[in-house]
Amino acid sequence: MGVHLEKWWAQFLEASDRFDAAYLVEGLSDLVGPYIKAPLLRREVQIAADNVVRHLERPASAERAELAREAADRLVHTIERIEERSTGAAISTDEAAIICLALRGEYAAAAAAAEPLVGVKKLQQLFVTALRLERFDIPMALRLLEGGQSPREAVRSGHLLGKYSWWPSWLLRVVTERALAGTLDEETIVALDKCAYAELTPIQAALARKLLGGNEALLDTAAQRLIGLGEPEAAARLREGDIGAVAVAARLSSL
Repeated sequence: MGVHLEKWWAQFLEASDRFDAAYLVEGLSDLVGPYIKAPLLRREVQIAADNVVRHLERPASAERAELAREAADRLVHTIERIEERSTGAAISTDEAAIICLALRGEYAAAAAAAEPLVGVKKLQQLFVTALRLERFDIPMALRLLEGGQSPREAVRSGHLLGKYSWWPSWLLRVVTERALAGTLDEETIVALDKCAYAELTPIQAALARKLLGGNEALLDTAAQRLIGLGEPEAAARLREGDIGAVAVAARLSSL
């Protein structure tokens, strides 16, 4: 996969109203900082990042805001002086410029610029953690991102899986498979929630999982079984693809 554009990274920022900017700036500084070859410039970047992080942790503090602004401005001026004076084997300021983007709050742009340098996986871990979402399945969101899903899709599925982590293991496997396939939506979650409340034996759970897999022959057999047990309405719903009827079918078909 090639480098992601700024708008791709911006999807993370749109996914949470609790986004931890301080954590992100500190993380970007830690990732990019070691690539800055000039010791004095690297030190200047660290000082600026530390001051901005302190300000983001306590944004109401006027003193911290002023220190952050001064440190960020000093870093910009330092970079400008280096670029003006460098001749021949010039000192690279590209890495420091990435941190400048983050210090100005341009987090998506900073990530897009940093990706070729530090790699996408570390940045994805940083952004997903910075979301600070409650009941959020971070490992699943990262798996989905690695599988090619957009941040918006991966975060949504990770949030859903975290919210319903109490579901039985057999149903979580079904949800995980659907999330990886990109077919998990709110309507499906609502229907699966009905299955989660059904008390199924291991045999019934295995049958339910197969039915949710969409095996037409098995669905037809289960529907016929429901009709034989006096449940024609449940059989009709099952044939129509009603996920909510799966638990009923599994419970009755295995009697």
